[in-house]
Amino acid sequence: MTATAQERRERRKALGFALPAMLWTVAFFLVPFLYMAALSFWKRQGREIIATWSLDNYAAFFGKPHLLKALFNSLEVTLTVTIISILLAYPLAWIIAERVPRRWQRFALIMAILPFWTSYVVRSYSWLLVLSKGGVVNQALMWTGLIAEPLELSANRIGTVIGFVHFFVMLLTLTIYANLVQLSPNYRRAAADLGANGFQTFWHVILPLTLPGIMVGAFLTFVLCIGDYITPQILGGNNELVLPQLIMLQLGRRADFPMAAALSLVLMVVVTIAYLACARWLKMERT
Repeated sequence: MTATAQERRERRKALGFALPAMLWTVAFFLVPFLYMAALSFWKRQGREIIATWSLDNYAAFFGKPHLLKALFNSLEVTLTVTIISILLAYPLAWIIAERVPRRWQRFALIMAILPFWTSYVVRSYSWLLVLSKGGVVNQALMWTGLIAEPLELSANRIGTVIGFVHFFVMLLTLTIYANLVQLSPNYRRAAADLGANGFQTFWHVILPLTLPGIMVGAFLTFVLCIGDYITPQILGGNNELVLPQLIMLQLGRRADFPMAAALSLVLMVVVTIAYLACARWLKMERT
């Protein structure tokens, strides 16, 4: 058998293994996505959906301030959560990778991701109890005399950010830790031989080398946070709507499926832009 025939046989075999996954993707992602995209150009009249192609739903979204505000709220919350999570996760990952003995690092990682083992909804309701006016945080602050009246820590953006950060710090810790443990000690030794102090070594050597782990975690945080409905609904209430809440309102209260589809596509465009920005940055860092 010639090399060319062998290569063709291997390609057919690879295609046979990949075909089920490709069919699954087409049937349960591509086809629904195309239908949703088409639906976003239709309109609802009364209780009926009219298949008339127009940009009315998108014009309504960008033309109504309260709808556009939901997108800005989502971006503000997501960026805030991503930045805070990075600032908290990096020191934690560094401590586990550099200060915890290697035989205890696996146990430390398990403890760091322990909240992953509980239900997402249960975690959100737990934070609601902790952050409420009669919760642990307010009771502790009042007992110490730092405040005279309970703080408003839930049913607003503060509660939403706290709930998100608690979840995504663990995710970012894993991605950053995976980069830190792969760094050779020779990088630090070489920087020290060249006269760099601790901060210069971190800023010019360690941080650039761990940037891929930061960006992977940041992108995952961005995607999961901006598309989340549960945490803003439970901890943020309805005082400041984000885009997923607005989509659910279009579905649950108005049954306006075309508008919900248009909002969903706007959300997907935002995620795609974030992905392209992160992918380009990571590619530049590798070269």
